[in-house]
Amino acid sequence: MIPVSAVPLNTTPGWQAALRDAIREPRDLLALLELPESLLEAAHAASEDFRLLVPRGYAARMRHGDPQDPLLLQVLPQGSERVASPGYVSDPVGDLAAEAAPGVLHKYHGRVLLIATGACAVHCRYCFRRHFPYADSNPARGAWRVALDYLHAHPEVDEVILSGGDPLVLDDDKLSALIRELERIPQLRRLRLHTRLPIVLPERIDDALLEWVRGSRLKIVCVVHANHANELDDAVEQALRRLRTAGAELLNQSVLLRGVNDSAQALGRLSERLFDCGVLPYYLHLLDPVAGAAHFHVDDRQAGEVMQELRARLPGYLVPRLVREEAGAPSKTPVA
Repeated sequence: MIPVSAVPLNTTPGWQAALRDAIREPRDLLALLELPESLLEAAHAASEDFRLLVPRGYAARMRHGDPQDPLLLQVLPQGSERVASPGYVSDPVGDLAAEAAPGVLHKYHGRVLLIATGACAVHCRYCFRRHFPYADSNPARGAWRVALDYLHAHPEVDEVILSGGDPLVLDDDKLSALIRELERIPQLRRLRLHTRLPIVLPERIDDALLEWVRGSRLKIVCVVHANHANELDDAVEQALRRLRTAGAELLNQSVLLRGVNDSAQALGRLSERLFDCGVLPYYLHLLDPVAGAAHFHVDDRQAGEVMQELRARLPGYLVPRLVREEAGAPSKTPVA
């Protein structure tokens, strides 16, 4: 018998194992959800342009046999993605024009966004960076030196946003090393994490991550991304509450998506469920016109009607701000 002490321990964090086990083939997702094989040809073709990726825990929240499930629609490749639509482009929000250094986007006064990684835990079909040239815009390749030098040279910047991809795809050693460097920049006060992982892969909110959140001198603001109340199961609620207990402020941003959440009823349920989880609704974005996502479009008139009904249903603190992002604008643009 091999002594217990001689057996190597599995030190791979559970979230990394879950990410490795994510669904990557349309056939596997359709089979798991007992969906008709007639959907496969279009899904396979669209996934050649933008690969399918969905954690199994997220897929488990989808309704079996329902091709219109609101969570499925966010991740299933569809043939309509390959139909060119006027005005839908590869860089809809002007990221490339705002790139001050590799992976450093400086659009707004007082804050800078760092593309921490090109990787995500889920490939949302409406992603506004689905065509972003991550290989050419990788600040980590130079050990973040250029990005950090840029921040040192701009004392007016007091907030850094880590985005991507998804910054929480980085392992804790890499992420905490970057944050220690950011903490040495004297004018920085806040660190904002734009992340979908607490929603799609709640295992990521583990003790190691919470340790650096709790210990940072920077105020941590975690902006999560949920579009539908069905995304917020008990495991997600627990992960969000752990982040809040560790000292992070929690906000949510959503995208208004046709067939997913384009009703006051769906958005009202989402806001109520977010508040149950300790998260305040922040932004409701109109769809960024990225090539491949036109089938999610909701026009301004319908969006306004939905918001009017939502305001009648909810207290003001649960109503997100309806905005659009416009290339070159000094801030998000409120939509009346």
